[in-house]
Amino acid sequence: MAIGVVALLVLGSMALSLALPGRGEPRNTPAPLQAMHFPKGFLWGVAIAGQQTESVPASDWTAFEAEVFRDHRFADGDKLGATSPGNLRDFGRWPEQVRIHKAGFDLLYDQDIEAAAHLGLNAFRVSIEWARLFPRAGMTQPDPEAIAYYHKLFAAMRSRGIEPVVTLFHYVSPAWFFDADANGKHGWERADAMTLWHAYVEAVAQNFIPEVRIWCTLNEPMVYLYDGYVLGSYPPGEKRGDFAAAQDVYAALLQAHVDAYRVLHHVASARGTSVSVGLTQNLEVFEPYDRYSPLDRALAWVVDKSWNWDFLDAVASGRMRITTTGIDRPIEGLAGTEDYVGVNYYSRNYVRGDWRHPFAPEVGNVAPDLPGEERNDLGWPSYPHGFYAMLTKVGKRYAKPVMILENGTADGAADDKERQRYLVAHIREAWLARRDGVDIRSYVHWSLMDNFEWNEAFDAKFGLFAVDYEHDFHRTPRPSAALYGEIAHANGLSASMLKQYSADLKTAADAPSR
Repeated sequence: MAIGVVALLVLGSMALSLALPGRGEPRNTPAPLQAMHFPKGFLWGVAIAGQQTESVPASDWTAFEAEVFRDHRFADGDKLGATSPGNLRDFGRWPEQVRIHKAGFDLLYDQDIEAAAHLGLNAFRVSIEWARLFPRAGMTQPDPEAIAYYHKLFAAMRSRGIEPVVTLFHYVSPAWFFDADANGKHGWERADAMTLWHAYVEAVAQNFIPEVRIWCTLNEPMVYLYDGYVLGSYPPGEKRGDFAAAQDVYAALLQAHVDAYRVLHHVASARGTSVSVGLTQNLEVFEPYDRYSPLDRALAWVVDKSWNWDFLDAVASGRMRITTTGIDRPIEGLAGTEDYVGVNYYSRNYVRGDWRHPFAPEVGNVAPDLPGEERNDLGWPSYPHGFYAMLTKVGKRYAKPVMILENGTADGAADDKERQRYLVAHIREAWLARRDGVDIRSYVHWSLMDNFEWNEAFDAKFGLFAVDYEHDFHRTPRPSAALYGEIAHANGLSASMLKQYSADLKTAADAPSR
């Protein structure tokens, strides 16, 4: 195994040695300040997820939240963006109504969908929660109240000309799914995991096709694997050390995707309609902390391969291969099971190695040579050109339509100028990627409103609308909401908008270097 890792490090170093020393990859010709319109039918949307915005009483996450509250694990002293695993930042200061209903979407969904329609949006990404449909073990039919709830959501969207984009698994499972089976296995490693998942997906397909046409099977599977099974910050909170130790969960997620893809297409075909099915991956730019360090450069290549491409490559090829390991497992029926590739993009990270521990790189968001790099409230750097780089790599690597299903930033300021700059700069990069041949079908912003941001709880503000949690979840639009509405109504960026934000449009042509 060590020989394989060393070989990969050498290959990574060779690959990166061909790159220029500056941060990012320079574009030959910067685009002029002219209107950047997207094609007719392009989807402009917002995204939310059930556990983050509404009450999901029977989920593994809800059980975890109750445990954190009981044990007072509130990350006292941790700064925003660095909450300790097993904690929820400042969770104890919120009243029960907030802890249960999060952003109150289940109470105010009609108002929220109307707000999205008012902005001119034609897509709204939500998750169907497995725990809402099957809150108790042994259920053979989904809860009728849950089915009715989602029918109301989709009807509210359709009546306003909004396309539902639906995620089946957004990190959250029924709590009972993690009860031990006869062999002591939990969750995705249970012997009956695929049977249970299949029953859920079959219920969803039978009830919501053709009402829903665009489906996302898995949200950010690498994030789930890392935070749930390597770092231990998400349920089930395991710290196995690396992806190889969680390979059975990794394989199960790939199998779950295959099963969902088949079921959704089978039901759609039987009903004389069609669906578009994919999954979405959290893509990040990984750069060497020290661009002149062979170890940092090689490790950045390895981390990029492992995090960004291994899972998507498995879906394309049908084989699960985990970088730096000898793991190579075929997954029956997997190859080619995606009608689009979903992209979530937020930021970039820097990879730093230590020759004393060469296989344990440090991955962080601070570069020593970019002290003025703009950062959001979580400390994540804004790097728009990375969006272009990821989109063009996806387009070339998989030759599939691309759906941008998440992009946004944490900015809690009342004037949210950072979010406005971020929006225009990243949509510009998406347009440039389309110009350069990537078949991008959507731009979905995270998020419509502030919500429960996992371990950071309620302190990270990603919303176009601010939420007053202590006053009936009252929504107040931030200036970025009007800006995004202007973009959606114009189906792109106007020349005046580009001129207004031109000083903030950082591309590789003007990326800082040393």
